[in-house]
Amino acid sequence: MSSPTSGTDRLAVDIMRGVAVLTLDRPEKLNALDVTTRLRLAALVRELGTGEPVRGIVLTGKGRAFSAGEDLSVVPTTDEEFKQAFESFHDITRAILETRVPVIAAVNGLAVGGASEITLCCDARIGTPATEYYQPENSRGITISNASSLLIGRLVRNHAMRMVLGSPRIGADEALRIGLLDELVEPDQLIDRAIETVHAWTPEGGTTAVHLALLRPRLEEIEDAFAREDVAAWESWKSGLLTAGVAGFWTTKETTS
Repeated sequence: MSSPTSGTDRLAVDIMRGVAVLTLDRPEKLNALDVTTRLRLAALVRELGTGEPVRGIVLTGKGRAFSAGEDLSVVPTTDEEFKQAFESFHDITRAILETRVPVIAAVNGLAVGGASEITLCCDARIGTPATEYYQPENSRGITISNASSLLIGRLVRNHAMRMVLGSPRIGADEALRIGLLDELVEPDQLIDRAIETVHAWTPEGGTTAVHLALLRPRLEEIEDAFAREDVAAWESWKSGLLTAGVAGFWTTKETTS
């Protein structure tokens, strides 16, 4: 089973060995995520994550990036658009954590900002030597989202401050060392390894769904993180820091291209 990628959702869906592989399919833009794509991704995760149609979900990207995160060419211009932008990121986290099946991030390349944060709520993160994490928000007047204010520390503990405030690029080996990645494989093995992980975690007659609910962070904690992130984001938006940061990004891009 597969579905074509459309110009609006930029997502491809394939069912492989009983596992749904969702591929961010906009390689010419490093799989940057607009609001429509984020809403579609959350809806697909909910549709496929009931435990009925598939044994698990793998999320990956096409080309050299997992995703460049927020599509900065279509940033919000009104309060309502701003709220929708953040809520559409948050809802992906909700959708993943509410599934009854494992969700594996197959991080094939660069994972930036909100896309990096999406991987944090997945049940495992498998990378390749090309995997790279980057949280640039602090230098762009943007704030972190996706409940990453909770999830980054849960995974990497004292490295969280450095990741967010210093915005270093974290390569595959370091990501594995500090706990951002669970495993490294060669690029041609990435999807197969993610599918194998789903199969290993979903034995026939097993209690996977129950254990996922026990081991994942509680939704109350997640919603509390969302609320605090929304306050921080609103501050950056109303102060003009976000708009100035995005404008600065495009100015820098133009001068260096």
